[in-house]
Amino acid sequence: MAAGNRKSIRKIVAALVTGTAACAYIMSPAVAYAQASNSNGGAGAVASPVKVKVPDGSKLVLSSNELVYNKDTQIVTASGAVQINYGGYKMVAQKVEYNQKSGRMTAIGNVELISPDGNRMYGDKMDVTDSFSDGFVNALRIEMPDNTRLAAEKGERVGGTQMILTKGVYTACMACSEAGRAPLWQVKAQRVVQNGVTHTVRLEHARFELFGQPIAYVPWIEVPDNTVKRKSGFLFPSVTVSQRLGVGVRVPYYYVISPSMDATVTATGFTNQGLLLEGEFRQRFENGTHILRVAGISQMNPDSFTAGTTDAEHKTRGMISSKADFKINPRWTFGWDVMAQSDNNFSRTYGLEGLNQSTHTNQAYLTGIGKRNFFDMRAFYYNVQDTDDNATAQKQQAYVYPSIDYHYVDPKSVYGGELSATMNFTHLSRDKASVLDNAVNLGDSSLNDRFLGLSGSYTRLSTELQWQRTFTTDEGLVLTPLAAARGDVYGLDMDSPNSLGSSFSYPGNYDSSDYATRGMVTAGLEAKYPFLITTDNSTHVFEPIAQIYVRPDEQLAGRLPNEDAQSFVFDATNLFDRDKFSGFDRIEGGTRANLGWRYTASFDSGYKLQHIFGQSYQLAGRNSFATDDLAAAGAESGLETSRSDYVTMFGLTTPQGISLSTSYRFDEKDFAFRRGDTSVGFSNDVFQTSLIYTHIAAQPQYGFTSNQDEIQSRAQIKFKEYWSVFGTVSYDLNSNEITRQGVGLSYEDECTIFSISFLDKKDTTASSASDWSIGARLTFRTLGDVNLGSVQDATF
Repeated sequence: MAAGNRKSIRKIVAALVTGTAACAYIMSPAVAYAQASNSNGGAGAVASPVKVKVPDGSKLVLSSNELVYNKDTQIVTASGAVQINYGGYKMVAQKVEYNQKSGRMTAIGNVELISPDGNRMYGDKMDVTDSFSDGFVNALRIEMPDNTRLAAEKGERVGGTQMILTKGVYTACMACSEAGRAPLWQVKAQRVVQNGVTHTVRLEHARFELFGQPIAYVPWIEVPDNTVKRKSGFLFPSVTVSQRLGVGVRVPYYYVISPSMDATVTATGFTNQGLLLEGEFRQRFENGTHILRVAGISQMNPDSFTAGTTDAEHKTRGMISSKADFKINPRWTFGWDVMAQSDNNFSRTYGLEGLNQSTHTNQAYLTGIGKRNFFDMRAFYYNVQDTDDNATAQKQQAYVYPSIDYHYVDPKSVYGGELSATMNFTHLSRDKASVLDNAVNLGDSSLNDRFLGLSGSYTRLSTELQWQRTFTTDEGLVLTPLAAARGDVYGLDMDSPNSLGSSFSYPGNYDSSDYATRGMVTAGLEAKYPFLITTDNSTHVFEPIAQIYVRPDEQLAGRLPNEDAQSFVFDATNLFDRDKFSGFDRIEGGTRANLGWRYTASFDSGYKLQHIFGQSYQLAGRNSFATDDLAAAGAESGLETSRSDYVTMFGLTTPQGISLSTSYRFDEKDFAFRRGDTSVGFSNDVFQTSLIYTHIAAQPQYGFTSNQDEIQSRAQIKFKEYWSVFGTVSYDLNSNEITRQGVGLSYEDECTIFSISFLDKKDTTASSASDWSIGARLTFRTLGDVNLGSVQDATF
């Protein structure tokens, strides 16, 4: 290497590296016009800025084939495989020139600059001034760490505040391997102006291209650059299609109010019903968030809905909701989620996201979690969304204010065992009784009516103490004795089921007094004898289990309201539970034994097995599952006989991607199939599928006079590198009809996601605006989404 004035060379090279890096910083915000919506509705920047800051004391390393200093022209030239490392910046070029007279320096030939944060800038020629406030780069190409790319014929810095790119091209797609082939999508603009004062990027004469063909043109658009986290402006529009609403075009506008507040106002025009206006206001506090939403429409064609429904009978419709979540400290949180609407089906009909469930739970809560205890207090009310203009189901819902749960485990050992306490307090009221009249609904007066909820109010306080300790004998027998004591106090002001009219009848002796108390003590013992079997390539654990619980009969069984213990399914998951009822309003009584086994196996080849089998026995006392109950809890459950039905479950997973899970209940006399689910699945890189078969034997007491058998299936096939086809179908074997079917097509690569689907489902509640829907979604990475309806229901 020829050597000259080393001090000048060091100055030249340092200026060159820092200057070109400054140019990279100047231009990197220009790609911010490719924006992606963030969680609060604003736009997030695509690339982080390249800050030109070389640490003090950094050593410069320069290498080249030749270094020449011309004293006459005062030009220093480094040529031939030039490499410069300085302060974390790296640059390579074929030649670097510095003119001391003009103060300009130039890197020429296959120039590449890598900044410390990973950004790469390429160019045939890079030219920046010594002061770095003005300069330009020819044949510019920039690669960001997130694989976004920007190319331009020329980049010029003007006045130290603006960067102007001429004929810029932006894309988030990988470069095509085929020479001359355009990426899947790209955005071209005649001029891109980045303003360092307003922190905006202005694209002039922008053209969006897909598969190399222009599909959209925008005269100009201005968006925030990457230094701005949020910026007011229009977001991507979306389109919906439904049977009775028609085609809907949704246009949202995002507005920044303050650093902690923003809002989104959305207008959706439906061809059949007119203009739907929505507003969402969001505010973030130091310890939580609050979201307020409103929506409303004046339907221009309510007659398109079924006559007599709430959709058809209400012209002006609206909704307001509030949702909040706050942290008092690391252990305590409180919040609420409430909604009020003009009629009982508005949010569901118009598909308001997060509010369109068939039943929306309005609630306020306070929750605390400690190392050994848990507290939860909440008040709630169920908003049933259906098309009944009389809102009958809505009036039958209970107001719960409040329900309090507390659980505590003593950190100290008590007689060598664990002592725990559980408490529940519930107060609720209901305006209208909810009764399933079997004589009317099923045409069978021999069946008892089911009283799902009585009108009036009730209050209950339940407390329970439990102690248990585990012993292991030298032979490996595991013994767990248990003792529990529980007490309940009721305050009752509910109408008797026999006071609702002569058409209803309840065979149980309902307690019409104002107060009631009951208690329960339990002594139990669980014995397990696990066997561990190992082979050269597998491990097996076989565990016989026997339990016995001795207790008196359930007091006031069937004489008290049942509000929280109505849902009950006997299967292998609750076979070994001490109390199999789902809530506090019922409690198991009498002496009961549970017998069965648990088996697990693991093979070195990747196969895994799980199995449970067993049966429950009522040994003495009155069977709580065979006693009268207002909601018929326990009836036809498989536990109402002294010897229960058999329950079993089996699970299998294989390294080939196959999975199998089953849960069955068989009759205790003839092994008749009473209830069960079978799920089979397979998954690999090309094919995914699942098949679920559900069987429930006839349960007249619950309103099902015939067997229920349904098959559900989903599948997705990847037939090319980025293309997949998917579908779903549900078939009712008893009625021989398809209750749900859908099909779709999807494309997904590193920069684009596209899905389109069709879904047709039978809505038994008749609570939606249509039975079929079409959905499509087109996502451009870093740009945003374009939606047509929703494809979530039909995707695999």
